Amino acid sequence: MSTASEDFIDGIPSDTQREIMYLLHDFLMGYPKISSSIRYGIPFYDGLSWICYLNPLKKSESVELVFVRANELADEHRLLEARGRKQVKGITFHSASQIDFSSLCLLYEEALLLDEQIPYKGPAA
Repeated sequence: MSTASEDFIDGIPSDTQREIMYLLHDFLMGYPKISSSIRYGIPFYDGLSWICYLNPLKKSESVELVFVRANELADEHRLLEARGRKQVKGITFHSASQIDFSSLCLLYEEALLLDEQIPYKGPAA
């Protein structure tokens, strides 16, 4: 039985985006206590609150993995791009081979720890 997020990914016409999204979806869902759902028309991944989402970019074959509370993360490897946003930041992947799971793992685990330790109070003002 597939999830709403998997159904969403299956419906993406771009093979490249679909491959990137499946790799990231499987990675994100590989952690305990993580659930996925469709919000605002895209897959979101939650622990106690929103952690991140996958955004297939319309004008390219790319996918952006966006962290909802990125402004609170250390991001020691400087992977995240703000692109003019104050709170959320993301990493854009143009191909599956670009995904560095070891660096991504550190960032994701930091986001999960933040979610467990400090309740999310909504967007920063």
